[in-house]
Amino acid sequence: MAPDPTSHDDPATRVAALRALIDRHAAAYYERDAPEIPDADYDRLLRELLELETAHPELAAPDSPTRRVGGPMNTAFSPVVHQVPMMSLHNAFDLDELTAWSERVERRLEGQPVPAFSVELKFDGLAISLRYENGVLVQGATRGDGMVGEDVTHNVRTIGDIPESLPAGAPSVLEVRGEVYMRLSSFAALNARQVAHADISGREPKLYVNPRNTAAGSLRQIDAAITADRDLSFFCYQLGMVEGGPELTTHTETLAWLESLGFPVNEHTVTRTSIDEVAARVRELDDRRHEFDYEFDGVVVKVDDLRLQAELGADAKAPRWAIAYKLPPEERTTRLLDIEVSIGPSGQATPFAVLEPVFVGGVTVATATLHNQDQVAAKDVRPGDMVIVRRAGDVIPEVVGPVLSERPKDSVPWEFPKDCPVCGEPLVRPEGVAATHCVNFHCDRQIRGRIEHFAGRAAMDIEFLGEKNVDRFVSAGLLDDVAGLYSLDYDAILAMEGFQEKSVDNLRRAIEASKSKPLGNLLFGLRIPEIGQVNAQTLAASFGTMDRIMDATVEEIAAVDGFGTVIAEAVHDWFARDAARDLVSRLAAAGLTMEAARVDDSQEQTLEGKTVVVSGTLRGFTRDGAKEAIVARGGKSPGSVSKKTTALVVGADPGASKVAKAEEAGVPVIDEAAFVSLLETGELPEGSKP
Repeated sequence: MAPDPTSHDDPATRVAALRALIDRHAAAYYERDAPEIPDADYDRLLRELLELETAHPELAAPDSPTRRVGGPMNTAFSPVVHQVPMMSLHNAFDLDELTAWSERVERRLEGQPVPAFSVELKFDGLAISLRYENGVLVQGATRGDGMVGEDVTHNVRTIGDIPESLPAGAPSVLEVRGEVYMRLSSFAALNARQVAHADISGREPKLYVNPRNTAAGSLRQIDAAITADRDLSFFCYQLGMVEGGPELTTHTETLAWLESLGFPVNEHTVTRTSIDEVAARVRELDDRRHEFDYEFDGVVVKVDDLRLQAELGADAKAPRWAIAYKLPPEERTTRLLDIEVSIGPSGQATPFAVLEPVFVGGVTVATATLHNQDQVAAKDVRPGDMVIVRRAGDVIPEVVGPVLSERPKDSVPWEFPKDCPVCGEPLVRPEGVAATHCVNFHCDRQIRGRIEHFAGRAAMDIEFLGEKNVDRFVSAGLLDDVAGLYSLDYDAILAMEGFQEKSVDNLRRAIEASKSKPLGNLLFGLRIPEIGQVNAQTLAASFGTMDRIMDATVEEIAAVDGFGTVIAEAVHDWFARDAARDLVSRLAAAGLTMEAARVDDSQEQTLEGKTVVVSGTLRGFTRDGAKEAIVARGGKSPGSVSKKTTALVVGADPGASKVAKAEEAGVPVIDEAAFVSLLETGELPEGSKP
């Protein structure tokens, strides 16, 4: 549980309570690899304790958690004494604290300049020490409490990144320190295997919570075969004990030497010559936090000069020549006040958490998604729980799970409502489907949602409408479906508060202009199940007219490149409804575009019979422009990669799943220059490979 800033405990009582709480969470983290709270909350507890001990020196104790490195060990493993202690690092939580650290370094060096700082990622894994004798790996040990760790040699030998032997000329004794971690792709694959095994056995899958805990737990397996199956990785970042090594003058030289011996060194480590440059690098890495295939929760800054490191020395817990800058936390704990259900434009009922506001992932979060009924049940979160909330990058905040030790005694499981909270009609969940829906087509929320979606920029792009106006028009009885937009009573709107002739005229012209939008935009705007922006355009191009789409069989729709049976059945079933056909009929009568634009026959058909997928941002084309260029030359441009794909064009920030699928299917991945050549010649440049 996060510290309570309003606590009225006297300092001695609060210090005792904090030490007990920190010890409990340290045991969960270090012994069981099953932390109950996020790292950020644990850091806040330590920080509060340190501040109290600083303000009240008489309360400080030699065994305080603030003076301790690591935590309790797992007694299942033999102890290993570290001949050179594996120390922890002091933390900086903002750039001012980072600057203050650099100023302390300068004062201790009595004015000697610091020529360079090494800046490297702080990996979210498990610290490990590797000992080599005469070039052969003889021992792997965890950090433990910094003085004594756990012997995990049998498990370390299963990690492919860690060399079993070193090249000729290696020191007689070499201790290398680094981090064992699990790549995000490996973590996803592990959970996918768990689901597959559960499907075979008929049991509920046991999914792992996060890569860090999974890596730590995997390294502490009695059976090394289990560790080997987890696909762990390793980065080295420091030397320990060395006998017979070369004379090294900087940390950067040390890393380069270790890399020459075959140890993996992270490629994002850089040197910077001032603390301002270090701060700029920290901001850059924070922005790029989700680009890599592994998690990191901070940036480690070190004085690069080894002579200056020795002069600066260390205190009881950490070296003075290094500091860990902690990036803004992506997980925090807070109180779950209630669970409510929202109704989406398609009628889907989605549970969400109402939270005590908490600052996480760079923003203040007051609500978080709970996805669906099964997710709430699987996580067993309940109103009144203290819960862990995660927000990573631009991802919608979600509730990870409850802190069970903080659960109120009178807590009861939450039950999904039986009726729609908007219209009161029964909610329906078909057998075998995860989502629950309100099936009342006339539910106010669905009416509003369908109109909002239809008017959106990616669909019919109707300016001057907006959610507020949609809500007002529906509430006033002026609008009850998207076709009603084309027969609005503008006199009634003019009489509404806030509207003037100019604003009404702007709205009228925007609605009129939407009639000329392409058929693909209209198909997307109708919110047909399984039809997104890309395959709406594909559907329009494949059939040419709305009438042909409405009359197509499931087999004909499934034959469209990139579709398949699931999408085909969804489209066919939607158009089979009388209400849908009536809606399309009224839209046609209103003058909306019901035919796809004809391909320019004058354009040389260089891509006839070819399928080209585009992912990422191109410099010379908009996303739609690239697709239009492909279609104009006789090609197809679906939204997904398959074995039939001729090439995948990638620009800036391409979709990782598309690239991975292309590589798996043997589809060439080309850049924008090769794409331009393909458009002109219809041929892939020589040397194009998957």
